[in-house]
Amino acid sequence: MKILANDGINQSGIDALEKEGFDVITTKVPQEFLADFINKEGIKTLLVRSATKVRKELIDICPGLEIIGRGGVGMDNIDVDYARSKGLHVINTPSSSSESVAELVFAHLFTGARFLQQSNREMPLKGNTEFAKLKKSFEAGTELRGKTIGIIGMGRIGQEVAKIALGLGMKVIAADNQVGRASIKLKFYNGQFINVDIETEPLQGIFKHADFITLHVPAQKNGFMIGAQEFALMKDGAAIINCSRGGVIDEDALLDALDSEKISFAGLDVFINEPTPNEKILNHPRISLTPHTGASTLEAQDRIGISLAKQIASILQNQNH
Repeated sequence: MKILANDGINQSGIDALEKEGFDVITTKVPQEFLADFINKEGIKTLLVRSATKVRKELIDICPGLEIIGRGGVGMDNIDVDYARSKGLHVINTPSSSSESVAELVFAHLFTGARFLQQSNREMPLKGNTEFAKLKKSFEAGTELRGKTIGIIGMGRIGQEVAKIALGLGMKVIAADNQVGRASIKLKFYNGQFINVDIETEPLQGIFKHADFITLHVPAQKNGFMIGAQEFALMKDGAAIINCSRGGVIDEDALLDALDSEKISFAGLDVFINEPTPNEKILNHPRISLTPHTGASTLEAQDRIGISLAKQIASILQNQNH
């Protein structure tokens, strides 16, 4: 069986798939030529990440497709229900990148709390002429320990964020309309562990009490989850991180909240207009930026590739029985 990993796949995933007897193609085919390539090459399985779109039109004109795999969690770039209604298998890897995304959340938090995004921009320009001035500009950093983090969305990633926050000595509060209580198992290097139960609460409680807010929710179908009204409810000087999906936060409202100093800083891994984000967002001195790399660690990509290989092999084995 030929597998097209159109957005790339880690070598561990290629090895696992080839071990199962699959022919793995990693050629990056532009979206407009994808259907022709799939049909010409007899591709049975299409693996994507976030760049390639698998819509109804593609599914209809590629009758040989049997499996669509998403390396990661969200599948908003795939018409999942339609594909399944046509008999295709649609798979993803929801637990493979949770730790990677959670760690990036804290990379953004530490960056904003200690002005790293600003000092890394200014030190190369002024570090040898205005060192004392820069030192004074960036000396009012804040510690995360003892602060309250509000997690919106307590699925796998939200729970991994909670583990790191608890390890740092933060107070964790959470909101999730699907989860009433999350039981967090905090493991240590020597085999010891503790269990911490976190009761979720209404969003208004998060806005009112959190020093830092992090979002771990699906793409929004009807408007923004966080807009001007929600920013107004937050604590003065709060900060917000979005490593979930672009469009969850109203970026214009975020810029206003930053400029008015209602919000002290933001960290964004995802954007409304990917892959061409708003230039005002990209150039704001108090936004820490990454180009949608939440799941992009070597370890996560190993887990994603191996997980996809196992799922594909399992589907085919079941078909043959």
